[in-house]
Amino acid sequence: MRILLVSDDFSAADLLYRLKKEGHQVMAYIKDPDAARAYSGIVTKVKTWRKYLSWVGKDGLIVFDGTGYGKVQDALRKQGYSVVGGSEAGDHCEDDRTYGQKVFWICGMNMIPCRDFSSLDEAIRFVKKHPKAWVIKQNGHASKIFNYVGQLEDGSDVISVLESYRKNAHKKDLKKIQLQERIYGVEIGIGRYFNGNDWVGPIEMNIEHKNLSNGDLGPKTYEMGTLMWFDNDEQNRLYQETLAKMKDYLTSINFRGDVDINCIVNEKGVYPLEITARFGFPALQLQQALSPEVRWGEFLKAVADGKQYDFKFKKGEYGIIALVALPPFPYADTLKNKKPVNVDIFFDKDMDDSHLHHIHLEEVSRRRNGGLYVSGVSGFALHVSGRGMTVAKAREHAYGIMRKVTLPKMFYRTDIGLKFEKEDRKKLKKWGYMK
Repeated sequence: MRILLVSDDFSAADLLYRLKKEGHQVMAYIKDPDAARAYSGIVTKVKTWRKYLSWVGKDGLIVFDGTGYGKVQDALRKQGYSVVGGSEAGDHCEDDRTYGQKVFWICGMNMIPCRDFSSLDEAIRFVKKHPKAWVIKQNGHASKIFNYVGQLEDGSDVISVLESYRKNAHKKDLKKIQLQERIYGVEIGIGRYFNGNDWVGPIEMNIEHKNLSNGDLGPKTYEMGTLMWFDNDEQNRLYQETLAKMKDYLTSINFRGDVDINCIVNEKGVYPLEITARFGFPALQLQQALSPEVRWGEFLKAVADGKQYDFKFKKGEYGIIALVALPPFPYADTLKNKKPVNVDIFFDKDMDDSHLHHIHLEEVSRRRNGGLYVSGVSGFALHVSGRGMTVAKAREHAYGIMRKVTLPKMFYRTDIGLKFEKEDRKKLKKWGYMK
């Protein structure tokens, strides 16, 4: 099958590479020239994607890996193309957090108080007038290093952070600011694929680790690692109280792709924070690691065409994934002059296919001699995943493979899934959200 990926930042590079290894013919269009440095010598890249619609044809598959193309996806589907990724209304839900909260409320979920601001001064005045712990967020896909979770109930730390942004941050880096009331509890995501009229495949439970360092210390990043497991129980309480409520809405907007709701759960209930109405990363990489028997080209084609698919996975298995990065990550977005990292990646000689299945390359390319190197500008190098019948076994598997990788100046978190084992699972069981 012919598959065309349309992307801003090449987030789905690993997916495209695995689809190529399945035997499909693949091409990629990447809008961001810095992101387009990745996967040179590995997959074919094109400078414009519309010219290749006749190449992919109505029998092929077009994959969109981010928001901003929803209207285009809707139009292509009407023309008879198989398209997976999202929809225009799905983009609106994710890129406008306030609108997303309204959709949660319409679908019968709890709504967290939040407010948008067009300026930092306006946000500062609001916190001074309404002192409490607030969470600073931005709409769209602005750099996550500007997000901040308030710790003090009088809001003074949030005011300090906003004032520092006003003095030091570039205006282009700070788009529309949103303040969301902080809700305390266990943060967990519930995801699943939707084919325009019904759910496809298992329910996905995931816990993200966004802070840079162990113990959730340091600045927020896009994602340092994730814990995940699949569940085929349609009566799963977290699923029933969140994602299941959106079936009619997703049908009405002809959504076709992966959708995830990130929530805070406590003894009072489930509070949706935000929706990811597209592929999640590194969630997608971990989904693939947890489903070695799934032919992902066939699965995504089924989702695009409104069909069902026998998605096979090992029941009771956990997966973890961790980002391996190097400087200037996570501050590359704040740099004026960006240069390729250009550092080689070395693998131990005993690495085999079973290990390589859990290596997910990101801003990486292949040299003429066959060696791999970090070709991007951000230090976003690769992910390593692992599986096991316990969280500890999954972590042991992933970090065992990690030790077979040598990348000068590399760093990564070593505690993915640890807090869930020690604290969060007990809380979720106590509140009736886990068996």
